[in-house]
Amino acid sequence: LIEHLLGGTYKIRKGHRKFLPQEPRELDEAYDNRLRRSVLAPYYVRLERMLAGMLTRKPVRLDDVSDQIREQLFDVDLQGNDLQTWLYNTSRICIRYGHVGVLVDAPKSGDNGRPYWISYTPRDILGWRTEMADGQQKLTQLRLSEKIVVPDGLYGEKQVEQVRVLTPGAFEIFQKDQKGDFRVIDEGTTSLSEIPFSVAYSNRIGVLESFPPLADIAELNLQHYQVQSDLGNQLHISAVPMLALFGFPAAAEEISAGPGEALSLPEGSSAQYIEPAGNSYDAQFRRLDQIVSQINDLGLAAVMGAKLSAETAESKRIDRSQGDSTMMVVAQQMQDLIDNCLRFHADYLQESQAGSSLVNRDFMGARLEPQEIQALLQLYT
Repeated sequence: LIEHLLGGTYKIRKGHRKFLPQEPRELDEAYDNRLRRSVLAPYYVRLERMLAGMLTRKPVRLDDVSDQIREQLFDVDLQGNDLQTWLYNTSRICIRYGHVGVLVDAPKSGDNGRPYWISYTPRDILGWRTEMADGQQKLTQLRLSEKIVVPDGLYGEKQVEQVRVLTPGAFEIFQKDQKGDFRVIDEGTTSLSEIPFSVAYSNRIGVLESFPPLADIAELNLQHYQVQSDLGNQLHISAVPMLALFGFPAAAEEISAGPGEALSLPEGSSAQYIEPAGNSYDAQFRRLDQIVSQINDLGLAAVMGAKLSAETAESKRIDRSQGDSTMMVVAQQMQDLIDNCLRFHADYLQESQAGSSLVNRDFMGARLEPQEIQALLQLYT
């Protein structure tokens, strides 16, 4: 569901009846028209972007990092992204799925190149093995799914799926042959004694296992889409009044009505337009407002905007502290992730000191209340 929400209205429409159920006895043509008029409000996408933006509101601070590594972090993934942009994209994956993995890779010895960082979603992490060593749980095997683009013919390109198998100090790369069997196409050793893979969690369940922390908001976003579709369809139908004829014989031939036409009715019959009073629409509008309020409550009201109900300054402060503590965990996890990647990066370059990082924890700009300004002024005086 979350991946469909990221695709917006067009992606959610492709789900058809999976996300927008067809009512009993609703004609296929009528359902298709209702589906084309239904639009998804981007509540989930906006929240995910805002939460990731909170972490990157201020640049990542690097301490005791060598000049060589600092310079290489301006293109940390060899895709043109600096550390700040890379952190924004990687933290979005962490918030979306529940965790994210990062592999610090390097070219073969003798090839020109340098270490770079690659982010993997939980869908790309196929399997793993761990064991306890020196009081720490370490990876002994890791299998990653990858997609690469290779030339196809004179001008074309095609996407090839491969599996990277990592063990401490070694790697193997498998690709499917024409029979569908996996064959080793590349293998070798690394200069590291461990698997250079680090993980950050936003809602951890176990080792490399998590649950999407915004799954409830995704469900509410889907409910908002469905309710808005129902309301929009009702308003569309009721916007055109229906002509009703009273006392007109049912066996009479068809008649037409319009702004440039007149009706000739038998004696004793009448005609009038019928339109709904619209009293039930208020309940639908209130329901939409209620869903938006629930999304605000679950999605950190301080980020999404003020709540619909009035709040005291103290309640806002409590909500702010709860929201900050939630994001504080994500910030600490991403900071530990960067520190581990810096250590792997330094090991590849055979540098003794890797340095450390500090991810922003000042998530929102805050202004002083007038009473606080007066109190500070009195203290200063």
